[in-house]
Amino acid sequence: MVYFDELTKAMTWLGEQPDTVFLGQQVAYPGNALFKALSGVPMTKRTEMPVAEDMQMGMAIGMSLAGKVPICIFPRMNFLMCAMNQLVNHLDKMADYSHGEFKPKVIVRVCVGSETPLDPGVQHKGDYPIHLDNVDVYRLFPASYLPERCVTSNAIVPIYQLAYNSPKSALIIEYADLYGEG
Repeated sequence: MVYFDELTKAMTWLGEQPDTVFLGQQVAYPGNALFKALSGVPMTKRTEMPVAEDMQMGMAIGMSLAGKVPICIFPRMNFLMCAMNQLVNHLDKMADYSHGEFKPKVIVRVCVGSETPLDPGVQHKGDYPIHLDNVDVYRLFPASYLPERCVTSNAIVPIYQLAYNSPKSALIIEYADLYGEG
């Protein structure tokens, strides 16, 4: 099984769920590899966003509180940094400061940019350690890439299913350099 094929299967499965919506840059229009992984997701479930990451995450949280399960897609982890206010202070902490009254659930899909065949520069390939208290963080490394913290390609769909079925939000980190590998 190939890493990217499994990501496409995971997105297709999420797209089949009645309460999911997909929002982000290049979810309705081509421009990056993340778009190609949405090939099985109906266009009616996709909302194209401007380059306004903090707003995008805030909208995803609001949609979650209205009963949807947003798949909030950021093409680069560097851009997710612009949404850290919403991710850390709202998505991760809202259940705490609302004393459990509000429990937003968002699946954040983010990619660490590739270095080959063309290095896009440091502003597009950051891989930052992120620790959150109430949001589960998954890194989709294949076993051959980092054995001590590995995820084999055949575990990608189950991880996205686990994130969907969990009552908690999830941050799932993919690696563009692995899109062509198993």
